Amino acid sequence: MTAAYLVLSDGTVYEGYAFGAERDAFGEVVFNTSMSGYQEMLTDPSYAGQILVPTYPMQGNYGINGSDSESKDIKVAAFVVREHSSTPSHYDSTRTLHTYLADEGVPGIWGVDTRAITRRIRSHGVMMGVLTTRDPQAALRELASLPSYDTVNFVDRVTVEEAYEWSGEGSRRIAVVDCGVKYNILRLLTQRGGRVRVHPPGATAAGGWRGGGQPAAATADEVLRDSPDGVVFSPGPGDPVHNAPTVGTARAVIERVPALGICLGHQIIARALGAETYKLKFGHRGGNHPVQDTATGRVYITAQNHGFAVSDDALPGAIEVTHRNLNDGTIEGIRHRELPVLTIQYHSEASPGPLDNEYIFDRFLDMVK
Repeated sequence: MTAAYLVLSDGTVYEGYAFGAERDAFGEVVFNTSMSGYQEMLTDPSYAGQILVPTYPMQGNYGINGSDSESKDIKVAAFVVREHSSTPSHYDSTRTLHTYLADEGVPGIWGVDTRAITRRIRSHGVMMGVLTTRDPQAALRELASLPSYDTVNFVDRVTVEEAYEWSGEGSRRIAVVDCGVKYNILRLLTQRGGRVRVHPPGATAAGGWRGGGQPAAATADEVLRDSPDGVVFSPGPGDPVHNAPTVGTARAVIERVPALGICLGHQIIARALGAETYKLKFGHRGGNHPVQDTATGRVYITAQNHGFAVSDDALPGAIEVTHRNLNDGTIEGIRHRELPVLTIQYHSEASPGPLDNEYIFDRFLDMVK
């Protein structure tokens, strides 16, 4: 076994053993409280640029299969676990977690106290970290010279370059602006009769990138070129301040067709309506966050994965808050008082669950109809 180290930017070092690909990786260190769903976590584009620490101690016990990925490849920078299983047991399993990480070139570390890491992040806030098999002090010095998570536009790294049809049949045309879309959003829209076309936020009318490979946001006309009945702004990674052109697109789109925003899409639409966003101390990541519908009082258990939130300060009068997080009171959903626009901060498409919140897609499609 090869010794490995997780080094946090505050100088804390956790020693364990390398698995997956044996190489260095750096990113913002975050934790997730879900008890299952590691394949979905690894492939969730919202984790781009982050080192993921599940709080549940055993990972990999049911292996890796060909159907549970939320994107085409692993998006996390590195994976930190208490223990990983080298002998998974499940009829769908095709390979181990170790093999999956190694095949995709993603490093991992096991044998560390993930609960202690979680407590440190909760106390001090998220911070940058590096996973290495080299001298940890040398890695710490190198980490100090690397860009912080908040300075990078990670949406550019996870979106597609050309628009494509996800489903060619359906009674309602739905355009999805891909800021880091999860496959289950597309699946659930299709199951409900949506004819889904996915657009990159940097698409031109011809479907390619503008400006010598540099992404530029699609205009509202480009998103609406096929006359969709509704538009969805997807989840994605990073700080929404980097997505100002997409905010401009959203501002124009919501004046013309019904719109739904999920997670980063929620923040983008909120900013388009004049709200502000801010960074949370350690974010919301996991499958057990209680959210209350402010109209009915009903509480839903939700899956979440975000480090930024919409601010209550100077909230524009056109915005009505529809959902609140019962842990910290943060905004979890809004709607426009006059336009057919609704958004949620949590993941209604949660896979593997909980499934309490798929009704949001029904509500959106009813609004479209």
